[in-house]
Amino acid sequence: MVTQCVHSSPERVSREGTGKIGIPEAEDGENGKPAGKPASSVELLKPRGPVDWQTVCVERNSVDLLQPLWRALVVFRVITWGFACLGVWSRWDGIVRPSGALLLLAIMGVWTVISSIGYSRRWGRRNTRLSFADLIITVGCMYATLLAQPLADIRGGASVLTSVWAAGPVLALAISRGRDGGLLGAATVSLALLALLGVENASRILSNVQLLLVAGLVVGYAASTMRQAGKRLREAIAAESATAERLRLSRSIHDGVLQVLAQVQRRGNAIGGEAVELARLAAEQEVALRTLMSTRPTVAEGDRIDLCGLLLPLATTRVDVVVPASQVLLPATTGAELVAAVKEALSNVEKHAGPEARSWVAVEDLGNEVMVSIRDDGAGTTVTQLEEAGVDGHLGVSQSIRGRITDLGGTVTVRTAPGEGTEWELKVKAP
Repeated sequence: MVTQCVHSSPERVSREGTGKIGIPEAEDGENGKPAGKPASSVELLKPRGPVDWQTVCVERNSVDLLQPLWRALVVFRVITWGFACLGVWSRWDGIVRPSGALLLLAIMGVWTVISSIGYSRRWGRRNTRLSFADLIITVGCMYATLLAQPLADIRGGASVLTSVWAAGPVLALAISRGRDGGLLGAATVSLALLALLGVENASRILSNVQLLLVAGLVVGYAASTMRQAGKRLREAIAAESATAERLRLSRSIHDGVLQVLAQVQRRGNAIGGEAVELARLAAEQEVALRTLMSTRPTVAEGDRIDLCGLLLPLATTRVDVVVPASQVLLPATTGAELVAAVKEALSNVEKHAGPEARSWVAVEDLGNEVMVSIRDDGAGTTVTQLEEAGVDGHLGVSQSIRGRITDLGGTVTVRTAPGEGTEWELKVKAP
């Protein structure tokens, strides 16, 4: 079992990352602070109240829904070996070589113990190798019936001493390899049984073959379904743990780093001069940290991705990104092309809308369509000028925006006027 644990102590972080900004000291009693201490000193990530160690653990292999199937297989192996012993005892007088039957039961018993120990452990892929070894040894035990009964007697009506015990590797392969493994095991045991009894006795083993095939199919399908469910459960546990850790870190960052950056931005703008550049950098880092805290996984089930997760990182001090709380899922290709078109629109704002222009990106899930709007408060232009730009060889609008969305089967609407900014509406079909 592999366990990943992330241990975090706010006290330790505070000692290593505590910082204060040298700002003029407050006078006595200001804000409840004594004289001599900066009025706006902030201790980064300092815990409020008793230190509380927090641990987020993700046990990658702790959720194994197949384990009950392996335990059931162990019980099946032991019980069917008991049935084989009972069958030998009930037919003792008809066995030609009783010593050979006892030897075969002993071999079956030893292998039952060995395989049961192996199947009871979390061996992962080793269980597949053990299942194939089980299949080979089981077929060998079926042919070892010849130690107790001549081949003529077996083909004449005598029973194969392994009995239903021979179904063990079929179930093991079904659990470890799914439907295909179960069918492979059932086919192998059935062919071995057919070769031992002869083609002329095929009708005798027809019911056994049917049961083996059904068992391999049903158990294999169940094992595959449980394996997928276990994978999704592990992913859900990991996502929940990551989300909890992200929220805890977000609270710590908000209570420390973001407050400091916001204070630097305010004081820098108030002081003026070279401090304005410091305020600008602090504002950019504040937005970057807020964006980092609000990001979420983009990969979804299958080949679909969350459009919101792709657009959130585009936020800056001059670009606001507004997305729904729930995921907006699109095919990966569609999402990538839509994000590329949004980036081109934002690039046009930076180049042509003016140095102080701000932009807003909004995502709307309309059910059968997804709309992304990009609006700015810049200088604006006219639709005619946009068309002329394409004729003159400036292909940002015609190819990077309209071309991409058109290729996706979507529509593009632009509204602009001199002095009123520009607004793009990009619509694509939702799957």
